[in-house]
Amino acid sequence: MRGIRPLSSFLAVAAVLLVPACGSTTQNRTDTSGPGAQGFPVTVSNCGVETTYQRPPQRAVSLNQHATEVMLALGLEKSMVGTGYLDDRILPEYQAAFDSVKVLSKEYPSFETLLASEPDFVYGGFTSTFDEKDGRGRPTFTKAGINTHLNIEGCPAGPVTMATVDEEIRTVAKIFGVPERGEQQVNTLHGTLDRVDGALAGVTPTKLFVYDSGDKTAFTAGGKGIGNELIRKAGGVNLFADVDKAFGDVSFEQVAERAPEVIVIYDYGDRPVEDKKQFLLANPALKGVPAIRNERFAVLPLSSTVLGVRVPAAVESLARQIHPDRFR
Repeated sequence: MRGIRPLSSFLAVAAVLLVPACGSTTQNRTDTSGPGAQGFPVTVSNCGVETTYQRPPQRAVSLNQHATEVMLALGLEKSMVGTGYLDDRILPEYQAAFDSVKVLSKEYPSFETLLASEPDFVYGGFTSTFDEKDGRGRPTFTKAGINTHLNIEGCPAGPVTMATVDEEIRTVAKIFGVPERGEQQVNTLHGTLDRVDGALAGVTPTKLFVYDSGDKTAFTAGGKGIGNELIRKAGGVNLFADVDKAFGDVSFEQVAERAPEVIVIYDYGDRPVEDKKQFLLANPALKGVPAIRNERFAVLPLSSTVLGVRVPAAVESLARQIHPDRFR
């Protein structure tokens, strides 16, 4: 396959990378031999890194659930040589495609494991994908001749809304030379949102508090992530939208002062939803909160609350839980 380096040369690059990586913010490493593919070259500016693609990536690796599912939703599994780090089961409609892609690791693979798969593109869902301390900084990939892309929820230039979801899907589709698939996916997702909008017309928004985790303090959804937009679209008000980041810690006394009508529990990891619910019900600081008095909880899997193709379905799921009368 044109432009794919043999493993030996990748390992040679890895040896060179024992020297600290520089802070380069430009990537332009896609194979340039021969004529470019139709519609190429394509230049993408992503989280401070500008990359010019002479042709679509052919050996992509996706890391984190939402990045992987964006790839699969766009039908790009044949361009993938690896994946890793799921928080949840793959959506059933993508399972067969996912099964055709090699799983490199349960969580983040080492840089050496990534090199061994000989990728030309790595797509990360969270900033932790490209953690400098773990040897996976974006400049390190650039030096190895590997392009990278970070889900833009990790570096928002403004409010994170459904328009941001659209932008992410369209950008990945553009990188892989399948813009029409991107438009189809965006249209499908907005079909779900339009149905929910119709069902919720004129509804009084419900005051919500998101409980992700935490015992001494509550780790909650702030105003800078897609979770805030998800709540709004579902007919709710995020009581901690004033937290100036996607997630942040607040005190349980602050939660009590803001008096949520419903508590949304994010479901993931080893702590079951029922344990989280019982902890909240027994928390003395929350005993006067309407959501606790009335035992009103909603549940969303964490994989649905980050920027990816699950967001519209999560909007519908939350809307049905907090406004069930609108969906009878």
